[in-house]
Formats: sequence, C-alpha cells, structure tokens
Amino acid sequence: MPAGGVKMKVAISTDRGYVSEHFGRCASYTIVEIKEGKILNREEISNPGHSPGFLPQFLSDIGVNLIITGGMGPRAKSLFAQKNIEPIIGVKGSVDETIEKFIKQEIEVGEDLCAHGHGGKHEKPDFSLSEGAPPLEGAKICITSQGRDLNSEVEPSLGRAPYFLIIDPDTMHVEVLDNPNIDAAQGAGIQSAQLISSKNVGAVLTGNCGPNSQRVLESSGIKVITGISGKVRNAISKYNHKVK
Repeated sequence: MPAGGVKMKVAISTDRGYVSEHFGRCASYTIVEIKEGKILNREEISNPGHSPGFLPQFLSDIGVNLIITGGMGPRAKSLFAQKNIEPIIGVKGSVDETIEKFIKQEIEVGEDLCAHGHGGKHEKPDFSLSEGAPPLEGAKICITSQGRDLNSEVEPSLGRAPYFLIIDPDTMHVEVLDNPNIDAAQGAGIQSAQLISSKNVGAVLTGNCGPNSQRVLESSGIKVITGISGKVRNAISKYNHKVK
C-alpha cells in the first residue's frame, strides 16, 4: 500500500464501472496515477489481450506498479512479481469506491474471486465441463450475452451480463432474461446465479464465473462451462457438438 509521497500507478480490472472478478479476462483497465492522496491522472483502456505473459509486460511498460482485482491465477501472480508489480486481490465494488478506499488505505481485501479450476489453470474454451456427469442431451442452457439474440457476443462476466439467454439447443428457441443485478454494488454474481438456478437449465456458458457463483449453480445441478467467447450462436453450436 502507498505511503507518504510515493507515486503509484494502479491498474484496476474493470467491467462496467465495477472491479472485475478476473484480472486477465476483464473488459478494460482503469489506470490511475496517485501521489500524496491526489489523483494525478485517470484513464480507462481496453483489455489488450490475455495471451500468456503479455499483460505483465504491457502494464510494466506503461509504468504500472500495483494492480487491484477480484481474482488472479498463481502463474499470473508470479509473472507480475517478476515485474515488481504488487497485486491486491479479492476486491469487490465500484471502481470509484475502490479508488477512494485505496487512497484512504481502507481497501477491503477478500478471498480470490477467480475460478481457476484445479491446479491453478483456467478452464479452456474447449468446453471442458465442471466435475461430474455432463449435462443431459437436450437440456436447456443459459449463456451470458451482450445482446438479446443468437448473433450477440458472449458476455465474459456472469454477474454483470446484460442478458441471460435461455436456449433450447434442439429447437434454438430463445428466452431472454434481463439481468436485474447488473448494477448491484456487490454480490451480483451470486444473485445472478440464483436467478439462473430458478430457470431449470442444465448448463451455463460464460466467460468467467466466480467460485461462490459456481457453487450456487452446481448445488442446483447446473454444469458451469467457462472460457467462452465469440458469438452466442457459435458457442451453442460447439456445445451441441460436445454433448451429442
């Protein structure tokens, strides 16, 4: 944590104004320069990519020396340490609130929110399923979406997804659910998981799902498939190929 007149350049993983659960897979980064409790500069930049080893080098090159996020894998932590970049992990809430708390040295750190699977590795976008039997063929699925139809892009964040599309993979009939939790100050992932659990689906497809949200879904017998990106229609096609 900063002290006195030390100048800090902080990168905060960001999704729609909130701290993202996953540092590498967030939509953007809020970059803040702070000295003596004052913000010298603030900007938001798009996530330039998630290829192994890229982000530590990229952020080091632009002068970042501290990062704030909900979660991060062990390999990423090691790579950032090699660049002398300190991570603060397990942070929730809005970016504005987080910056204010950081300046006041009141930032609240919790458990790592990133669901990395076994051995610290991300689940790959090859539709690897969570533990247990695969979803039943023909069971409805829920996919996090940026839009209301099959041509929309998959939304990487379960808790902050604008829409949940409930899809019958056999008929491709779509039921659209607006996410009422998108602007929740905290607990958006868990509340969204509870909503999905009430819809009698067999699997959830998304970019990233925090461990608490995943536990809620799996306790309802719902399989969680992460690392999904691209068009909703293409994701469904790959899913159907896997389970049939």
